[in-house]
Amino acid sequence: MSHSHNHNHSHNHSDLKGRNLIISILLNIGITVAQVIGGLLSGSLSLLSDALHNFSDVISLIISYIANRLSKRKASLQKTFGYKRAEILAAFINASTLIIVAILLIIEAVKRFQNPQDIESSLVIWLSFIAILGNGFSVLLLKKDSASNMNMKSAYLHLLTDMMASVAVLIGGLLMKYYQLFWVDSVLTFAIALYLIVMGYHLLRDSFKVLMLFTPNTIQVNDIVEAIQNIKAIKNVHHVHIWQLNEEEIHLEAHIDFKDDITLSQFDVILQEVEDLVFHNFGINHVNIQPEYGKDGDKNVIVQD
Repeated sequence: MSHSHNHNHSHNHSDLKGRNLIISILLNIGITVAQVIGGLLSGSLSLLSDALHNFSDVISLIISYIANRLSKRKASLQKTFGYKRAEILAAFINASTLIIVAILLIIEAVKRFQNPQDIESSLVIWLSFIAILGNGFSVLLLKKDSASNMNMKSAYLHLLTDMMASVAVLIGGLLMKYYQLFWVDSVLTFAIALYLIVMGYHLLRDSFKVLMLFTPNTIQVNDIVEAIQNIKAIKNVHHVHIWQLNEEEIHLEAHIDFKDDITLSQFDVILQEVEDLVFHNFGINHVNIQPEYGKDGDKNVIVQD
């Protein structure tokens, strides 16, 4: 079944995503350098941890940008799907780095909590404020695309959590400056790390499901099978596979057992009906059907290949 798309609009939108990623990369490189210098001068672990997270942002944004560029490449004889899964792979990698960075932050926070150090809080306050502005602008740039693209969501989450981390560092800097509560630096770092683990886990799980060809959570296989079997000419639907290739494509592959020995032209009419049914009711836009009549074999919905 053919579904029309506005390729020019898609191409221009992809270019806009790439431009936004480049701007975010440059902003975060500047923030990272400033925070590393400031963290070393002030002795603030939370500022250095924020710089580490910002550096992971830079890496994740670069990965997202490369994946965004790769996803535009056309399919070939050697790569029949092209690079359509590049952005899902990028999301998986970026989610993994979120969790790794969080674990490193927890280790350092525990060490620093056991041995608190005086911190130059004024420098922490100003640098965290600058980081909030830079990351906040980057978050706004990527927010719209994060709702519909897992790769952009992974980049967005890196930036959003880093902005929140900078807010926490700012609060910690104020508490240290006016109340000398230097242990707050470690506590805030620990809290930031826990939040990163939660956010990273959800994205890691979702991207893993796509990479493993799991059926999307929004789709109930039995409902689809029942709907197709309600078509008059169809006796049985079995050997079903449903998977998500990327953000835009959900594929259905199935064997259909027909009640009568129909002609090829009759099958084409029924196939069109099946494609319309699953597209409009379940959002499945790629269908591959193997027709059968009187063929012996396993007629279960799910068959282990």
